[in-house]
Amino acid sequence: MQAFNFQQRHAGVLLHPTSLPSHTLNDAYRWLDFMAQCGLSVWQVLPLSVPQNGLSPYQSASAFAINPTLLASYPEVDEHEVNFQQFCLQQSHWLDNYALYLVLKNDFDQKPWYQWPTRYKGRDRQALEAVQRVQQKQLVAIQWQQYQLYDAWQSIRHYAHERGIHFFGDISIFVAHDSADVWADQQHYQLDNEGMPTVVTGVPPDYFSETGQRWGSPHYDWEKMAADGFSWWLARMRYQFEWFDLVRIDHFRGLEAVWEIDAGSDTAIKGKWKKTPGRALLTVLQEELDAPLLVAEDLGMITPEVTALKNDFQLPGMSVLQFAFDAFEDNPHKPKNIKANCVAYSGTHDNDTTLGWYRSLDADTQHYVQESLGILPSDENAVLDAILAAVMQSQAALSIIPLQDFLALGSEARMNTPGEQEGCWQWTFQWQQLEQAHLTTAISRMIKESRRVTIAWGEDPAHQDDK
Repeated sequence: MQAFNFQQRHAGVLLHPTSLPSHTLNDAYRWLDFMAQCGLSVWQVLPLSVPQNGLSPYQSASAFAINPTLLASYPEVDEHEVNFQQFCLQQSHWLDNYALYLVLKNDFDQKPWYQWPTRYKGRDRQALEAVQRVQQKQLVAIQWQQYQLYDAWQSIRHYAHERGIHFFGDISIFVAHDSADVWADQQHYQLDNEGMPTVVTGVPPDYFSETGQRWGSPHYDWEKMAADGFSWWLARMRYQFEWFDLVRIDHFRGLEAVWEIDAGSDTAIKGKWKKTPGRALLTVLQEELDAPLLVAEDLGMITPEVTALKNDFQLPGMSVLQFAFDAFEDNPHKPKNIKANCVAYSGTHDNDTTLGWYRSLDADTQHYVQESLGILPSDENAVLDAILAAVMQSQAALSIIPLQDFLALGSEARMNTPGEQEGCWQWTFQWQQLEQAHLTTAISRMIKESRRVTIAWGEDPAHQDDK
């Protein structure tokens, strides 16, 4: 299978694995068969990471580890299996610390690492060696789960590649304070002597929030990270590209400047922008990882400096059709302004479904949307069809439609509402929804009419031309 490239026009679908009927990767093969039947060539997922609190994969216990609930069951541990031993050796730079972190969390009643006894919080070598001796069985069991997840995904990815389907991943730019990464590498974060952040992450007040957003993750010590050649970032991205063909960096603007909030502040109001060495980091990633396919999440209040950083590295940005309907002609989300080096969406996981969004608009705005799409008079299904067509027919090299929009679902199927916990990250589809009349035919027709790559069932993707 040829590597993914943005010189061709691709169509994909956004669906997190937890939204599969079983909530696990056990359904992935059947899902990929459906994608292949439709001609969809990109599967975008959200981070596969271990949720720290609740179900959000964007606050995780590890930047490397995979959520163990993504497999329904695990075979009995065989610590002598050669492939397992090789995996543990290759991934020891994060896997050993992650296993230790989980074992200690369990020993200390799930308290965060910065509330552990000093010898464990401060990573006293003798104390950790004693844990490794006494709890070897538990440590191996955690490593075994991560190996099984990796092995299962490689089989799924191979199955996808045989069908001409690429995998599109996603990472959060920051990591959680209570995570194996921060505990194991405290010198690379802005922490005090007790392991507490001196400044935390977030974004300033804007149109959407009078107090901004206080995320609470510690900021990196970028100077120290740069001094060692961004080794942690290199390891993180290398591992991502063992799972995915292209990767989105969430909150990309943080690679140009970050909003630093005093750790004692309850809101994000009192903060300041601080420059970051994103240009140096991206240079290292491109050189060491042989031009990895990265996508910049550049939504929201984006400065010319952020745009220049994205463009200088020729990174695709994002356009979202739900943001297109205003009076500003230079709005980058309007179909006429979407560039080729871009990923276009009807909506993202943080948006309502397109039907839910449209239903929430007042009558005048609905009329404006219809008028902008040129479909007067019309009903909501025609509006949805027109928006999906606009995404597909845009100049964007890659168009992504959430499965909820292909299924014409309303707000009941929304994946996430930023800032809320209740009811988020829980939506799943049922197989019978994919069996509704003409669904695969309709998707396939949209792809072909928009001249996007489509892989015929059983056809060798290596011989596909741009269509």
